[in-house]
Amino acid sequence: MTPANTASPEASSSKALAAILATSVVASAFLIALVYARRSDGTPDAPWVQVLPALNATLNGTSALCVVLGVRAIKQRRLETHKRWMLGAFFASLFFLISYIAYHAIHGDTKFLGQGAIRPAYFFVLASHILLSMVALPMVLFTFFLSLTGRLATHKRIARWTFPLWTYVSVTGVLVYVLLRTFNG
Repeated sequence: MTPANTASPEASSSKALAAILATSVVASAFLIALVYARRSDGTPDAPWVQVLPALNATLNGTSALCVVLGVRAIKQRRLETHKRWMLGAFFASLFFLISYIAYHAIHGDTKFLGQGAIRPAYFFVLASHILLSMVALPMVLFTFFLSLTGRLATHKRIARWTFPLWTYVSVTGVLVYVLLRTFNG
């Protein structure tokens, strides 16, 4: 029996999931508004702002690599190594988000200038990246919550879905950068 002043694991998981979902919805709405409501005025960005897209791609790539290495480590039953790689992935993603917000707050939206068959391919990658990032964010946070609270069986079940989503979002973030650099000059 659970004492009256402590929540059951299920209750705390439900509260955490509700808080994670609410935070994720607010964060997603904020990012959409930031990116698509602010238009670039054509003024050249400061040099430090110009390096942020490359930094963002590097952080996305780092996150993807850390996630893959973290999954490999846990399959080899190297728990401490898994934890380090996953924390690396988490912080790479966090620093990406901070840099992404800074860039779009200053620069605004970047138009894709590519034409022909690459244009619908780019927008497919971009749309899937954006939509799946909105799904991945709460999944990553909840997966971490489960791990940090010792609910490892549930963590493992959820992580099976979180891993491919997080990896896809990180890799397509790099791909969006490469396509913009290639076709926008």
